[in-house]
Amino acid sequence: MKKQLFYILLFVSTIGFAQESKVKAEIDTTNIRIGEQFNLKITVDDTQNVIIPKLQLKGLEIIDSTQVDTIKNSLIRKYILTGFDSGAFYIPQQQIFVKNQAFLTDSLLVNVATIAIDTTKVKKFPIKSIKSEPYTFDDFKIYVYILLAALAIIGFWIYWFVIRKRKEEIEEDTYKAMPPYDEAILKLNELDEKLLWQNNKVKEYYSELTEIVRGYIERELKVPALEKTTDEVLDMLKDFKDAETIQTSEDTIKKLRDLLREADLVKFAKSKPLALEIEEDRKDAQDIVSNLKPKPIIEENDELE
Repeated sequence: MKKQLFYILLFVSTIGFAQESKVKAEIDTTNIRIGEQFNLKITVDDTQNVIIPKLQLKGLEIIDSTQVDTIKNSLIRKYILTGFDSGAFYIPQQQIFVKNQAFLTDSLLVNVATIAIDTTKVKKFPIKSIKSEPYTFDDFKIYVYILLAALAIIGFWIYWFVIRKRKEEIEEDTYKAMPPYDEAILKLNELDEKLLWQNNKVKEYYSELTEIVRGYIERELKVPALEKTTDEVLDMLKDFKDAETIQTSEDTIKKLRDLLREADLVKFAKSKPLALEIEEDRKDAQDIVSNLKPKPIIEENDELE
């Protein structure tokens, strides 16, 4: 019985020695201060079918690690470790597999100490008052936005109620100050520059063209030509001509009749005159403005002379 026990103990010690010699873990120091680094080296006395699992630690942290190096017939892997809490920490046994057989390293103890501070040598300072934070853009952002919005509203108000109104008054006064003929010619030239009928806006073109002619008649003859129908305008001019209160010709009256009726066909019957006809109507409009005028009033003194 004692002999069997002896062989068992011998077998166990042989296995332990084999494990100890097969894998080994070493550190370069057992005492560090908080934040200091130290090295851990794991050595395996074999190079074939070796698996080194991820390092398992408690209370310590891995800063860096190297690739596995082969030196002679051994594999070596190094780690840089540190600790940020004071106390004693174990690097537990690490299980390493060699040719599908598990081997354990020794556990290692590392003491992490705090940094001693000699309070007698520390210079003391009086307690400082609370320092206010510096101002940033975010502190004034809302006020900047309110100011910009107020400036925008004021600018819009000034434009809408002052500048625009003044501009309209100036333009209105300019047209009113101009003689009816000059105003009509100016508006006809402005109509040409719009290129309405050239861009397939024939209806808009004839509306503006006849409005210019009607406006001229209204200002020159002082009658509400803009509010009357085509037939009413023609009848009114016929009466004026019969009464010899206007200076014009039958050809001018005919051109006016053709122009107004052509415009009615375009606006209400969707007629589409040719480009040559549109250009002829434009020419007729200027002829009407040039040849339709009120008869000048001759005073009695002039007749006596």
